Amino acid sequence: MKTLICAAMAGMSLVLASTANAGTLTVLVDSNAESVNAMQALTEAYSKAHPDVSFDIETRPGGSEGDNIIKTRLAIQEMADIFNYNAGSLFQNLKPQQTLVDLSALPSQATIKSVFKPGVTSADGKVRGVPFGAARGGGIFYNKKIYAELGLKVPVTWQEFMDNNRKIKDAGLVPVVQTYGTTWTSQVLFLGDFFNVQSKQPDFAKQYTENKAKFATSPAALRSFEKLEEIAKAGYLNKDYGAATLDDGLRMVAEGKGAHYPLLSHGIRALLKDNPKAAESIGYFGVPGDTAEHNGLTVWLPPALYVPASSPNVEEAKKFVNWAASVSGCETMIKAVGLSGPYMIDGCAIPPNLPSPVADMIPYFQTEGRTAPALEFLSPVKGPALEQITVEIGSGIRAAKQGAALYDADVEKQAKQLGLPNW
Repeated sequence: MKTLICAAMAGMSLVLASTANAGTLTVLVDSNAESVNAMQALTEAYSKAHPDVSFDIETRPGGSEGDNIIKTRLAIQEMADIFNYNAGSLFQNLKPQQTLVDLSALPSQATIKSVFKPGVTSADGKVRGVPFGAARGGGIFYNKKIYAELGLKVPVTWQEFMDNNRKIKDAGLVPVVQTYGTTWTSQVLFLGDFFNVQSKQPDFAKQYTENKAKFATSPAALRSFEKLEEIAKAGYLNKDYGAATLDDGLRMVAEGKGAHYPLLSHGIRALLKDNPKAAESIGYFGVPGDTAEHNGLTVWLPPALYVPASSPNVEEAKKFVNWAASVSGCETMIKAVGLSGPYMIDGCAIPPNLPSPVADMIPYFQTEGRTAPALEFLSPVKGPALEQITVEIGSGIRAAKQGAALYDADVEKQAKQLGLPNW
């Protein structure tokens, strides 16, 4: 297995050095074009400033295949000197205390935003990763033209959101676009509500992980399922919500055929590719809570850069990831790939003329307490059947309370598989 994996990885290599030498660092990065372009920009800039250091970049696929490559290479101690991977629950699955270098003492940690660090902190309290790329929001795209024509304001409470939806429906338009033909999108409104859950119950993630809090019995957490139910019961969805896909949803909100579309903010890339005018015609806001006092955005953390404990070049690798997570490194990535969301580095200059949805996200990050990581970055527990459950609740097939109980049962199976205590 070891021979096959190493041969496969070598076959995907993008070599930036003509020959290997003692100053060559190996890097493993996912094959997403944005990740590859950002890493190439970082390594080229670093080599220019440090001519004695060169890089050999390999790419890996995403999804479960990429997960298996990461886990296998760590297990057989054949991981590259630096690699990128998810923060949050998937990071915890890497057994970070045994496999990853402690990066807590890097100077760049002083400017990394606090919202990011829990997602790369192991059980012993050590920070073992630095951010690589932009964060994503879990919120709602909205059509600004519809809002202007109907005299609507961006809602800061759930009641204001539902009032807007009623006015939109009265005007003969689709208030909320859902795309259950792309089933994962059914989870976004539910998961994006976690800022509001944490506002009401700050210790929910801890209690949930310890099997002391449930979605069906915690009013704050149940509320996230209830919001899906309320939209369905009110008849605010597009008629083809069961078959519509992600591309359909983006097109509907961009063309004004639907007023709202709950989605992770990285959807802006596909939206602008197909409809450049959407840069100004579409806005973005966080899932509203029940009070205006607590209005914020649930954040999907960017991937992180890690240094494996098995690396023979730990100190040089730490120097590189420290620079990559600095203001200079952040600005190098933005110059290479643009800004699709906020970066996790304080002091990193934000370019002018941002697409409207991206500009709408920035204020959430500029005010302490207006962002919270999604639950999956605070707890390793996430049930595999969630998207099926949210489709049922969001379609009006199943009541929120019943769906929450089903999800609690689904979560229990996964927590036991992970060997978590108290389960």
